Amino acid sequence: MQALKIAATGMAAQQMRVDVTANNIANMSTTGYNARRAEFADLHYQQIRTPGAITALSGEVLPAGIQLGLGVRASAVSMEVRQGAVRRTGGELDIAIEGAGYFEITLPSGEAAFTRDGAFKLTGDGELVTSSGFPVVPAITVPADAREVVLNADGTMFVRFDGQIDLAQIGALTLASFINQKGLQAIGDNLFLETAASGPAQTGAPGIDGRGTFRQAYLEDSSVDVVAEITELIEAQRGYELNARVMAAVDEMMSAATRIR
Repeated sequence: MQALKIAATGMAAQQMRVDVTANNIANMSTTGYNARRAEFADLHYQQIRTPGAITALSGEVLPAGIQLGLGVRASAVSMEVRQGAVRRTGGELDIAIEGAGYFEITLPSGEAAFTRDGAFKLTGDGELVTSSGFPVVPAITVPADAREVVLNADGTMFVRFDGQIDLAQIGALTLASFINQKGLQAIGDNLFLETAASGPAQTGAPGIDGRGTFRQAYLEDSSVDVVAEITELIEAQRGYELNARVMAAVDEMMSAATRIR
């Protein structure tokens, strides 16, 4: 009897589903966060009588056969690529991406990472960095005597000085896009690394080749739908309970078998 092991795989799958849902709910206020979804696939089958086989007695072809499934396994935890709501903050260094694309930043190791969290800050030298202190690519430095920072939708950044009417350009932000965004590797701090599954980063100006545009003084909220997550949590809980009942039923059947005299 394989039912105990099958039910155990079902309970493990529902437990992972709860873990993923819990992480989504925990990140319901995380800037630029995209919800994740657990995906499952059935395990291999025990082929007792293979469909299409020829029976030894009559020589007929079996129309269906007997295939016993051995449970379920996790196949992936994929990211739902969906634009979060854009919320006004009023901060001149808060930048939201409207559409596809990621900011590129440089890690302390020199490796490139990518994020949709545009809550940028300035260092003591005026360098534009993330909340964790990682510099933005391309590097932009805001002069200490700048009175105002202005960012266009196409990424061009300007500053205004006291006593001057015209704006002075100090650089331009770019966006990185990927063929398969779901293939990016999440490393925490709202950061991703490119992988062989995501393909190489294709960096360019906003608004070109499917890349989004910028919106200054706004941030992108998490795309987590709390109502959908609660529904997912209830379904996972019920699935776990049903698998537990299967184990209880099998235990009763085995107990009955041992009591036979």
